[in-house]
Amino acid sequence: MATGQDIRTYFEGQWHAGDVPIMRAADHGAWLGTTVFDGARFVNGLVPDLRAHCDRVNRSAEALMMTPSVSTDDMVAIIREGLSAYPKDTAVYIRPMYWALDAGYMAIVPSAETVGFAVSLEAIPMAAPNASTTLTTTRFRRPVLEDAVVNAKAGCLYPNNARMLAEARSKGFGNALVCDAMGNVAETATANVFMVRDGTVFTPIPNGTFLAGITRARHMMHLRAEGVDVVESVLSFEDFKEADEVFLSGNMMKVTPVTAFDERSYQVGPITRQVREMYWDWAASESL
Repeated sequence: MATGQDIRTYFEGQWHAGDVPIMRAADHGAWLGTTVFDGARFVNGLVPDLRAHCDRVNRSAEALMMTPSVSTDDMVAIIREGLSAYPKDTAVYIRPMYWALDAGYMAIVPSAETVGFAVSLEAIPMAAPNASTTLTTTRFRRPVLEDAVVNAKAGCLYPNNARMLAEARSKGFGNALVCDAMGNVAETATANVFMVRDGTVFTPIPNGTFLAGITRARHMMHLRAEGVDVVESVLSFEDFKEADEVFLSGNMMKVTPVTAFDERSYQVGPITRQVREMYWDWAASESL
């Protein structure tokens, strides 16, 4: 079942209307999970950081021992062609993806040179300006590189995220604040996380257990350009309970304010609002 509507699919060299089947039952990706994807956004005629997202899906493919079959330049051109079918006021989620087709050594290792490629475009609205979420803890943790392909945006990582979200929802919260194997905060189940205390912005230091996102890096650059101190640090649940503001950073919604972490409540503060304004001011300065 699709997440959005008004779907277009690029597959086997051309664009198709609708949610087109792309994978066979015997594809390595179907039965052994060698799938990667990335996500970008089309909003108000703009596609912020599209090239960076296309670069990353190729790196993710390599992390799962697949050889990317589409260059970044070609991928950008394909996506732009697909987006031309949508009105500029339609918010579209852009999802390029690879999966392994054939098996290699002992059937477990994928054949690096035989890969499938597709792009899925779905009309998914941006969150309302006043939208926010709440956080709680979860017993599930982020894996390490020795356990899982945490250096890729890989489909096989997401069942663990689903467990986190299901647990948070069962407790009456919108998302989960997730630890790494050492018990330090890594991110949430769906996005990178920031907290603000006494005017300084903190975010978990990348330690190989989560993807330090493209949008996360963009927010950090904007804040530092405005003279705001941004510190990548080892953070605990207690640090977040002592924060003045908390917000999430992800491609799907860019900035999501957090209004509660368990029993701790927050206001949507000035830095959270500033981050959102700076992001969209920058995006408006970029051309499609």
